[in-house]
Amino acid sequence: MFTPEIINLINKNTDLFWYIPTKEKQKVSKELLVETILNYGDKYSVIELLKLMGINNVAQIFRKAIRKGSRTKGNYQELTINYFTLVFKKYAN
Repeated sequence: MFTPEIINLINKNTDLFWYIPTKEKQKVSKELLVETILNYGDKYSVIELLKLMGINNVAQIFRKAIRKGSRTKGNYQELTINYFTLVFKKYAN
């Protein structure tokens, strides 16, 4: 499902996925990966995510998630929504 580089990113940030059993971490969805890294990752993990998945792909996943409604949008922090909405508006298609 994921490239070895993305699996390495997940392994480097394993503490962000503390609630997922070790064997299942490589099976997380792209939506959960993007949400977790954008919400809780440091700037290096965000940069790596954008490099590996592409800024347009990450922006598309992010925008789709915050458009779905209050339940899904509630998974993103308000500051995260505001910041990445501005970033993706400027740098992504």
